[in-house]
Amino acid sequence: MDEDDVTIREQNFHSQVREYIICFLLFAVLYIVSYFIITRYKRKSDDHEDEDAVVNRISLYLCTFTLAVSGGSVFLLPFSIISNEILLSFPKNYYIQWLNGSLIHGLWNLVSLFSNLCLFVLMPFAYFFLESEGFAGSKKGIKARILETFVMLFLLALLILGIVWVASALIDNDAASMESLYDLWEFYLPYLYSCISLMGGLLLLMCTPVGLSRMFTVMGQLLVKPTILEDLDEQIYCIHLQEEALQRRLNGSSTHAYTRGSVTHQLNKELDNVRNQRNKLERRKKASGWEKNLLYPIVMLILLTGTTISVLMVALNILYLLVDETAMPKGSTDRGIGNTSLSTFGVAQAALEIILMFYLMVSSVVGFYSLRGFKVLTPRKDDTTMTTIIGCCVSILVLSSALPVMSRTLGITRFDLLGDFGRFNWLGNFYIVLSYNLLFAVVTTLCLVRKFTSAVREELLKALGLDKLQLSNSPTDPESGKLSANGHQKTL
Repeated sequence: MDEDDVTIREQNFHSQVREYIICFLLFAVLYIVSYFIITRYKRKSDDHEDEDAVVNRISLYLCTFTLAVSGGSVFLLPFSIISNEILLSFPKNYYIQWLNGSLIHGLWNLVSLFSNLCLFVLMPFAYFFLESEGFAGSKKGIKARILETFVMLFLLALLILGIVWVASALIDNDAASMESLYDLWEFYLPYLYSCISLMGGLLLLMCTPVGLSRMFTVMGQLLVKPTILEDLDEQIYCIHLQEEALQRRLNGSSTHAYTRGSVTHQLNKELDNVRNQRNKLERRKKASGWEKNLLYPIVMLILLTGTTISVLMVALNILYLLVDETAMPKGSTDRGIGNTSLSTFGVAQAALEIILMFYLMVSSVVGFYSLRGFKVLTPRKDDTTMTTIIGCCVSILVLSSALPVMSRTLGITRFDLLGDFGRFNWLGNFYIVLSYNLLFAVVTTLCLVRKFTSAVREELLKALGLDKLQLSNSPTDPESGKLSANGHQKTL
């Protein structure tokens, strides 16, 4: 018996070490990728080593950690679904024994823990540390800035805890809830994270339908559209005339000393826009036939198919919610990963669910930066401040943390939420879940109808030559990226 106990203890020890190594390797890969992404957009600074450079570097490391955790949240549910299908397909394979329920649950718990850590500690610390200067009268330096940062964090924690205490006392007024108000670890933090997840779910509900319709515009800007009833040579000729006219005006204004600098700046901006239009037209002219006539329709068809399948799955989930209470999202503590398949059509449906999850995440990010209130957070290559990067990391963390919950709530997958993700209070409310599904289906459908009806109307006006009457359109419309009146500049 003693030898058997020792053997079991050794197996448990080796299993724990193996899980730690796998988690570390996965996080290391995400951290490296996140670092390259942030440094690509971060504003370049001089090489002079000073106090601000040290602060920026520390904030950069914290933002990289947060973005890596966001990546872990995005890959969490797809990785779990893939692991479940692999274990079902190869239950006795020796080389995949490391892929077990303990590892999957450990990953869910780590992602939940790090999400809370980044959202409530690291990102506020990075922001306050970046904006701090030290208290008045104290000696300037890193220590003074750290002291001010911790004081601000303490005051912020008191403010948040007070708001949560008052809100919970107003909502739940029974004796058990009043006693739990004084339990910080078991009540405050889960309740606070549940509220944040609900806010993230509502943010996804705002961003995803907008992003699903916006994806067609984004892909239309990246790909070459088919040339239908358009004379590209005439448009390029008109663009050349505009470019020459702006260049002459710019040369003439530079010879006069009394010309205002704002006029020169405006002319340079218009000239850059015209050159961008010329480059786009030349690219369309040089594109091959298969790229214009085959690739663009296929990509548009794929986007339309993915969006349609998503809406249909949500509509089907609404019916399941009305007739079957097991369709409600719930948490699971069962470690038996690989026992049963949660997909009706096996591996094919699991692959479709994973593709839809990534598609919804990309659409939500596109929709987030398309919303009017969040356009200021749009990162620019080599010209994004650390404050903007912190805001982007927090926003992506909130969106990615709510992605598994949204996927399960909308019925994209039947995989139960694990760890703290399944402990959210609002997941058990039937009316909230049903309203969430209805709003997603209705808003997404309305956005798509509005998108396609406006696009068809614009193409018909252009084909009939009636777009010349649309005087409200500017010659260099940034949304459509085309010239009005077949490339002719409007004059007033």
